[in-house]
Amino acid sequence: MSWFIIGSALWLGILTAISPCPLATNIAAISFIGRQLGNERGVLLSGLLYTAGRVLAYVFLGIGIASGVMVSGELSRFLQLYMNEILGPALILLGMILLGMLGSGMSMNLIGHEKLHKHAEKKGLSLALPIGFVFALSFCPVSAGLFFGALIPLTLKSGGAFLLPLIYGIGTALPVILFSFLIAFGGEYLGKAFNCLTKIEVWVRRVAGIMFIVVGIYYCLIHIYQICLW
Repeated sequence: MSWFIIGSALWLGILTAISPCPLATNIAAISFIGRQLGNERGVLLSGLLYTAGRVLAYVFLGIGIASGVMVSGELSRFLQLYMNEILGPALILLGMILLGMLGSGMSMNLIGHEKLHKHAEKKGLSLALPIGFVFALSFCPVSAGLFFGALIPLTLKSGGAFLLPLIYGIGTALPVILFSFLIAFGGEYLGKAFNCLTKIEVWVRRVAGIMFIVVGIYYCLIHIYQICLW
């Protein structure tokens, strides 16, 4: 397999990362990861696990399609019709959890707010991988065209059912990867700045929650209510 083909897969991933739908989910992921400001190791691991989740989704699809288990056209239509409709409410729900709006009310007082927060902190790393996996499956017409219309034919022609989707997945998560490394290895000055920001961690977490809700509302308006915002 030539380096040109591998580079093409990476470039398709980068193009996907800057297209509207994946860009919105990457911004939400950066907000989710950024709530751990001051915890360089946690941010780096979260970013890598989020990337791994996206890579797993694309590798799964690539191998499945290449082996004839899935029909790319039907799968593409299913993901475009249903995944984005599910993703909007799911993002709003996760944002409400980060804001503490769920778990502290009388009707949902299954676990106290303090316990819920500690539980979320412990599960932060484990949430990064499934979030990446689910976000990767939230295809819009542009990202679906790049994946099913460009990467899959390239994969079938070259026989790289594992490698090319893996490279593509890394490309789609580049904004999150760069953000994670910036925090983890940003130098002494940046580290001091993040240590200061930990004093306002509650506000950082609230911004992350608000970002999830805003992106979730955006997805609901576009994909459920069919409202064109542009």
